[in-house]
Amino acid sequence: MSDIIVSADALEGLDAQAAPATRVRGYWQSVFYRLRHDPVTLAFGAIVLSIVLVAICAPLIAPFDPYKESIVGRLKPFGWRGHLLGTDELGRDMLSRLLYGGRVSLLMGVMPVLIASIIGGMLGILGGFIGGRLNTAIMRTMDVFYAFPSVLLAVAVAGAMGGGVGNGMLALTLVFIPPVCRVAETATTQVRALDFIEAARASGAGTLTIVRYHVLGNVLGPVFIYASSLVSVSILLASGLSFLGLGVRPPTADWGLMLSTLRQSIYIVPFVCAVPGVAIFITSICFNLVSDGLRAAMDVRM
Repeated sequence: MSDIIVSADALEGLDAQAAPATRVRGYWQSVFYRLRHDPVTLAFGAIVLSIVLVAICAPLIAPFDPYKESIVGRLKPFGWRGHLLGTDELGRDMLSRLLYGGRVSLLMGVMPVLIASIIGGMLGILGGFIGGRLNTAIMRTMDVFYAFPSVLLAVAVAGAMGGGVGNGMLALTLVFIPPVCRVAETATTQVRALDFIEAARASGAGTLTIVRYHVLGNVLGPVFIYASSLVSVSILLASGLSFLGLGVRPPTADWGLMLSTLRQSIYIVPFVCAVPGVAIFITSICFNLVSDGLRAAMDVRM
């Protein structure tokens, strides 16, 4: 009996030597943990947030009326009489127009992607989960849009409808629906073949219940990541439409339209004319880097 008796002191020593319990993070906890420890994504995310806040607060911080013209003050350089970024071809303050133009450019960059994500995501989930003829009909319709380059399709649709902010957003939405639908359909097809879907069907769950509680959560991640990468593309396409006269109409402030109206004055005040292009470039790069950071954070390998 003495060989198998263990003292209380020995048990306490074994407990002290045992490894502490490790708390396993959930999926979203892992995503936020990675984002918190990604200084590049945090830095550029702060820049994107600053751009959005500045655009929203443009009426409060704009130093001049963005639509007030001055014949005497046409095409002036940086710092002329309080105009920090100079004036445009009609004597309007460039800084004020840049702030107001960011509101339109960001609106045309975010809203088409948001609407296309909702419509394209619903079509992709519907076709990928049900399959059969419905999936064939949806995806073959999307393939028709794939036959045209996105830039040419946006220009054709906007030109046919006559331009304007609403028509430009509609054109961009039609351009982005097919790729979002393809991503959602592919993700849904992969999830549909997993065991927990079969278990849910065997338990008597209906189609809507399975899609809502089991499919949607697994498909939203890939769709969100892809949609975030489309925001910069949407900003560039919207600026291109305005540059060609198929987007925002004068005198509304817009970065693409400002580039178009200032291109003939590039040899007079080249730095002033380049300001809208620099704003488009910085905004697009920041959205791209934030999208890459989100993709890396959400790609958690178990």
